[in-house]
Amino acid sequence: MRALFGRRQALMGGLCLCCLPAALRSAAAAAGSTEMQEVARGIHIRRGVDQDASAGNGDAIANIGFIIGRKAVLVWDPGGSLADGERLRAAVRQRTDLPIRYVVMSHVHPDHVFGAGAFLSEHPVFVGHARLPEALRQRGEYYRRELEGILGPGRAGPVVMPSMVVQDHAELDLGGRTVALTAHAAAHTDNDLSLLDGETGCLLAGDLLFVRRIPSLDGSLTGWLEELKALEKLPAPRAVPGHGPAITDWPAAAADQQRYLHVLLSETRRAIAQGMDIAAAVASVAASERGKWTLYEDYNGHNVTEAYKELEWE
Repeated sequence: MRALFGRRQALMGGLCLCCLPAALRSAAAAAGSTEMQEVARGIHIRRGVDQDASAGNGDAIANIGFIIGRKAVLVWDPGGSLADGERLRAAVRQRTDLPIRYVVMSHVHPDHVFGAGAFLSEHPVFVGHARLPEALRQRGEYYRRELEGILGPGRAGPVVMPSMVVQDHAELDLGGRTVALTAHAAAHTDNDLSLLDGETGCLLAGDLLFVRRIPSLDGSLTGWLEELKALEKLPAPRAVPGHGPAITDWPAAAADQQRYLHVLLSETRRAIAQGMDIAAAVASVAASERGKWTLYEDYNGHNVTEAYKELEWE
């Protein structure tokens, strides 16, 4: 497991190269890969499994879904692989024949975007953060090759670039239903989007919000805490996290994540002040959080490394 850490770290929280036992793989494939939950009026979410990508779960590990308006559909994150996207598209078509006008990609990580190829035949507008195109240019082909190494040749899906980018804010009209998109400063990544549904007040937070599964840092630790504070001010009673339950109370659901990020911040700063090197910091920082998060052992070391690099020159 330790020998894989560097490769897992390089994938920035989107994949993992460890294999599950056969029984767990079968359970993962069956758990939540097609089941949709209507979490608010017209908002349908598929809960991802709390695992890393494997052949068994098909990278169906993120919360993905869609919003049905009166004239059109918006897809929120198209899934973690071509097959995952195809299942999501089929779920849309089971519920409506309205056109899929928008496919919003919340950020660059593979579990959220590699299903986009399944929607190309619908000719939607693919929407992303203004920094998403550059992130996909830098990482997209690498992510695709690594994902194919896990899922098998041709199963990852193509890298799909956004045809509309959001610099700050944008509103999308689904016909009598308007959703507001916000492009965030560096936080979980440097290309995070969130969505606020005007009809229900439901916040689709993407990976700005992790519940039960440990957060994965690929942007800015201090920035993430700032963006969470800003999101708390929204008039949103409920939120859909990027990982965790399909729907949860907001902003109460952010409390555990904020605690973890604050521990990561304060203990990393203390380690740096004490002259501790990165390896020693990885072994000690946020140890009190062990047992409180799924996949803690897989991601905490990466988070400490990223935090250390960010904070050592402040």
